[in-house]
Amino acid sequence: MTIPGQASMDSAVHPESVLLITLDSCRYDTFCSARVPALRQVGPLVRALAPSHFTYGSHAAMFMGFLPAVNRPWPLLNSKHTKLFRLGRTGWRGKPNEPFQLEGPSIVEGFRRRGYGCVGSGAVGWFDPATETGARLTHDFDHFFYAGAPWHLQRQLAWLEAHLQGRGPLFVFLNVGETHVPYWHQGAPWDRNDNPCIPFQRQRRRRDCADRQRRCLEFVDRQLVPLLQRFAGATTVLTADHGDCWGEHGLWEHGISHRRTLEVPLLMRLRGEPVKPAG
Repeated sequence: MTIPGQASMDSAVHPESVLLITLDSCRYDTFCSARVPALRQVGPLVRALAPSHFTYGSHAAMFMGFLPAVNRPWPLLNSKHTKLFRLGRTGWRGKPNEPFQLEGPSIVEGFRRRGYGCVGSGAVGWFDPATETGARLTHDFDHFFYAGAPWHLQRQLAWLEAHLQGRGPLFVFLNVGETHVPYWHQGAPWDRNDNPCIPFQRQRRRRDCADRQRRCLEFVDRQLVPLLQRFAGATTVLTADHGDCWGEHGLWEHGISHRRTLEVPLLMRLRGEPVKPAG
């Protein structure tokens, strides 16, 4: 399965490369219900809890090495047990068996100091480098592309393909926006301006939310095939930064503390091997 114009992405990257993908706002139950064969090949799906309930807070934590984590003592899947990205001098020296031990103000800068090429792309407004908050999230990358709207995954992938060159290891970050409100993707048969998930709404549109986010995720799955194949022998983290509420306790969207805004999918592959729950 390939995307027109992206056939060259099937060449493997350096085995020490790292790919971090965040499916913005994607609920765990959406991932469970979706037909996403490419995404599921990354590793076993586990239910994790995000470090925050909104985009900036969660990504700021992830760029410090705090990925979404499970509550069970499973290596790499529970960062209190073993961290995938250990940022040094942050209060604890870590463990000798942690795969990526880094130094610097963020894991992005940490990878740069180890000679990695660091490229990233964000879909939602928090990643706009023209804003002070966006600049804070993006300034450690060698190259960063802000897509300008949540529904430009194909443009993001084309940009990444142009920057994934060279023989050395890479740290690649991709924030996917199609799963963010208003839950729309290029070619979708519903109106992009019809947002079924608005804070404080009184309409019961849970079914629209669930159906549209699932269909957006299935669209994303098809688009990501070449990129995931390119990193099949390297390290991949596939997760979400947070979820959304769809009327639970009268709540809608994110930016609020609730089980549904914190519950996210998490799948990992370490140097070509799926990370499996222990025991």
